[in-house]
Amino acid sequence: MGAQDGPTLIASVQRAFRLLEVVGAHEGGAPAKQLAREAGLPLATTYHLLRTLVHDGYLRKLDDGGFVMGDKLYALHTGSRGQAQLTRIRPVLTALRDELSAAAYLTFYEEGEIRVAEIVDGPRAPRVDLWVGFEDAGHATALGKCVLRELDDDSRNDYLSRHPLADLTPRTITHRSELLRRLASSPAAPAVMDLEEYALGTVCVAVPVYSGHMLGSLGVSLRADRLSQVDQVRARLVPTASRVTRGLSLTI
Repeated sequence: MGAQDGPTLIASVQRAFRLLEVVGAHEGGAPAKQLAREAGLPLATTYHLLRTLVHDGYLRKLDDGGFVMGDKLYALHTGSRGQAQLTRIRPVLTALRDELSAAAYLTFYEEGEIRVAEIVDGPRAPRVDLWVGFEDAGHATALGKCVLRELDDDSRNDYLSRHPLADLTPRTITHRSELLRRLASSPAAPAVMDLEEYALGTVCVAVPVYSGHMLGSLGVSLRADRLSQVDQVRARLVPTASRVTRGLSLTI
């Protein structure tokens, strides 16, 4: 490679970013000639960059020939926003872990699945052995059951139709009617528990949280011999969940 390759590549990246900035200033889209003029780029260079950015999903070409932001840019923005939100609430989860000496978990219901977004654990607060993915264990974890209880009937039925109630321990609820009955009659609402249903020797408590309109759950796992402390745990989880919801719902 020649000695000029580095600066040339950097300049190309700068031109691409400049073009993206100009496209972003036109909500309804703008044609290539206008974009080239506003970005201060040669038309041939603009066409080349536009083809590349459209091909890679960063821009989208409209039927009228204009260009707008593509799905990949929106995905990048959403991902960075989610990371910033988690960074903001991680101290709250850490404080919860330290106060209760229990690993703290945060999940969200995304695209029909219950997914773990964050786990804050430590030497004195080890996480439960995630031997079965949470996506397939919603019926057996407090975190999953909390989400299932808060879902509307259609969403809950859709999830259960796609996820068999696998027998993970002798205590796991494996009959749909029994699971629904217990979700509807949870005496400790808004808290939900699992009593060694996911892993023997571990009990969990969870309460609902929201990130905007996205449903999730906040929970902790405890050794089964700490079951007598559940009331204390629940008393801390409820206000902490409110703090997490506020933190997640703030705009960035």
